[in-house]
Amino acid sequence: MNQDLSEEEFLRRYRSESYEKPSVAVDLLIFTIKNEKLCIYMTKRQAHPFWGGLCLPGVFVRMDETLEEAAKRCFVEKTGFPDGSEIYFEQLYTWSGIHRDPRMRIISVSYIALVPLEQLQQLDKVQPEGMKLEEQLFVVEELLEKGVEVAFDHKDMIEYGKERIKNKAEYSKIAFAFLPETFTLPQLQKTYEILLDKSLYKANFRKKVQDMVEETGEMVLSGAHRPSKLYRAVQGEMTECRIGK
Repeated sequence: MNQDLSEEEFLRRYRSESYEKPSVAVDLLIFTIKNEKLCIYMTKRQAHPFWGGLCLPGVFVRMDETLEEAAKRCFVEKTGFPDGSEIYFEQLYTWSGIHRDPRMRIISVSYIALVPLEQLQQLDKVQPEGMKLEEQLFVVEELLEKGVEVAFDHKDMIEYGKERIKNKAEYSKIAFAFLPETFTLPQLQKTYEILLDKSLYKANFRKKVQDMVEETGEMVLSGAHRPSKLYRAVQGEMTECRIGK
């Protein structure tokens, strides 16, 4: 009986092949804002199933890496970024539908990665489809429309990710992840409006974010308007602030 064995002996005799093992994958939702719309990076399937269909970038988790390490590896491999350490990552949800993948039993853990458009525009890696990464950005709302085919259950993932970002924009600094290091207050407000999907009153918004930002002492020209002050995010934890209320 097992209780008569030492742990070392038990582990030596243990036969893991006696149990079925599902594969574990990571699917990555890379969000950015382009032309004042929330967008997401998609690839085209280069093999069956769903050959030629739009899908999220993903990788199988290796035996010697954690889920987060797999997510960051996926980000680096698919985008060409030299390092994903400065990117906002967050685990989204575990998708375990029995028939979600027609090949075999695959459990997928989805992650979101939020990237300023300016960083994506600096990339020059050509993707397998022969396009630059920025050319593979799709408007989230358009992808979620009926009739748009997306491989596997990735449309559900995108919907879930969009709602997660919207909800967190109400009380956190998540909107700053879409902005460059320095920005104007109108840029910040517009980012929040895109994520929350509603307009915000300028005076109320600036009052709510006043403790979240600090002036850089620099100015930037904005078209025919007078120069605007540049700000940066205040480092550290933020007390709850209901931006959308």
